This record gives sequence, C-alpha cells and structure tokens, in this order.
Amino acid sequence: MTAAVLVLATLLWVLLPVWLLLAAFLSPLLPGRWRALRLLWIVILYATIDALLLVVMFGYWLASGFGRYLRTPYWEGLHYDLVEGVMWILFREANRVLRLDIVTEGPAPDAHPGHPLLVACRHAGPGDSFTLIHALMYWYDREPRVVLKDTLQWDPAIDVLLHRIPARFISAPKEGRSPAEGEDLESQIRALASGLDDNDAFVIFPEGGNFTEARRDRAIARLRRLGLERMAQRAERMTNVLAPRPGGFIAALDAAPEADVVLVAHTGLDHLVGVRDLWRELPMDKQIVMRWWRVPRAEIPPDRDGRIDWLFGWWERIDAWVEENRVAPPG
Repeated sequence: MTAAVLVLATLLWVLLPVWLLLAAFLSPLLPGRWRALRLLWIVILYATIDALLLVVMFGYWLASGFGRYLRTPYWEGLHYDLVEGVMWILFREANRVLRLDIVTEGPAPDAHPGHPLLVACRHAGPGDSFTLIHALMYWYDREPRVVLKDTLQWDPAIDVLLHRIPARFISAPKEGRSPAEGEDLESQIRALASGLDDNDAFVIFPEGGNFTEARRDRAIARLRRLGLERMAQRAERMTNVLAPRPGGFIAALDAAPEADVVLVAHTGLDHLVGVRDLWRELPMDKQIVMRWWRVPRAEIPPDRDGRIDWLFGWWERIDAWVEENRVAPPG
C-alpha cells in the first residue's frame, strides 16, 4: 500500500494537465460550481500529504536509530507536530476551496489548562473525528489520545503515524472467539487512558459509530435483548444520536481518575453519511458548529450504574441540542 500511495501521488502530479482538462470539461455538466475541479484538488492534496508523510516518517525512523527511540517523548512530540501540521493544511484548504467554517460554542478545553481531559463526542458523518482532533490540537494545544476503528488502517500514512503516538485501533471481535486478556475493548481503552499528562485529551466516541437510522434501531434492539427496557425507551426518544455504549467510557474514567470530562456535540456534518452525500454537498458553503460542555470530575457519580445514567442523561441533552441547531438536509 505504501508504494501504491507514492505512485498515485506521482501520477496525479505528472498527469496534472490531463486531470485539469478533464475536470474543466466535466464541471459544466455537473450540478454545483466547479464541482469536479474542487474534488480534483482535494484528491491531489490528500494523496500528496499521504505520500509526504510516509517519506518524512521513514526519515524519522532512520534518525531515531532505526525505530529504537520512536516511542520516546521527543519523537512522539515530533509526530504530534506532524498531525497538527497536516490538520492545519487540510482545514485551511477546506475553508478556502470548500468554504468550510468551524464555529465553537461553550467553555472550550483551554478553560482550565494544565489538567487532563476525557473528551466524549457525538459521532455523525465522516470528518467529525478530523474536526475534533484539529480543534483540540490547533486551538487548544492538547495532545489527543484517540480510539479508532481499525478500518482506518487502510490508509498507510494514518496506520504508521498512529502507531507512533498514543492511539488505539479497535477491531470487532471475531465471531465464535472470546478475546484474550487485554484484547477486549475495555482493557484496550483502560490502557490508553492511563497516565494522562497535563496537556493530554483522551478522545472517545461512545456511540461506537456514525449515526444512521438503521444503527439507531439496532442499538435500541440490543438494549432490549439485554433486558434494559428503561434504557431502550430513553434511546427511542433520542432521534439524532445513538444510545451510548458506556463500557469504554467508564473504563476511561476508571483509568484517569484525575481527569475532567468534556462533552462535544456538533452539527453541519449530519447529512454526509455516504459517498453520494459527500459528492452532492462538496462545493457548497457549510458551517460546522461545535458545542462544548466541561464537567468537573466531582460532579460525575462514582458508581457504575450512576455513571451509565449520567452518560445517558448527557446524550439526551446532546440530542436536544442537535435538534435545535441542525441544518435541514438539502432538497
């Protein structure tokens, strides 16, 4: 895959005149203003960044004693700088080319610097993970530790980069196989959330996946199969979010007893569920609104049942905020 990324980036630049002519020819035939040209630039930019990241990280591997010192604070810091730089470039171009604007509301994560945070975010649409990481790093000078699905490892640059900083790819358990000690989700999250520094932010998406109506129905059915009828009824009243899965969040709370919690909701990416939606809305002006709530640790119940009820209560509040602030889907 690494070789394929390098070859793709090279071909995109070598054959750039051809791609530009083709995109210019297609643009008048497609809805929207210069849709094909905008998409072409985003594809070229992303492929180029991926290729450059792989080259730079290979240099880091050599300079760190063939990888011997990569997990030391110095080299982890350099890789965090790479992440922040890449996010800055991507969002600068998103603002310039796609007219994407990010607005934040509420007390931001820099309200009390020098204190570790657990950040629990609503999950809806591709791109919200990137938006959250960009906000935490560029605006608030936080070093995020992120729990991600292993499907993102298809991108070799993301795969290599996130294996060199505190992050964890989570895979779905294989059918018929019980996870070994330390392989289960809660153990992996507990390990990642342990030992947070003053500028760290542990990031988790308690819903476990992007919101869709089908996933919402499955989440409600799962609660009923577990005999949690009261929780299922609460989940049915939430129409913009999935019922949170509390196990990973509680594991993080246990592993980082000194950390406060930040809850994050957002609107603006709700309708970008698939490739078709992304294509339809690509060139249109878009504003992403992010709402932050900070909860001191003393206000979080100490017992498991109390924490589950507390988390559901916050997700109900996030659902109500999304309902009040969401933008209607395009016609």
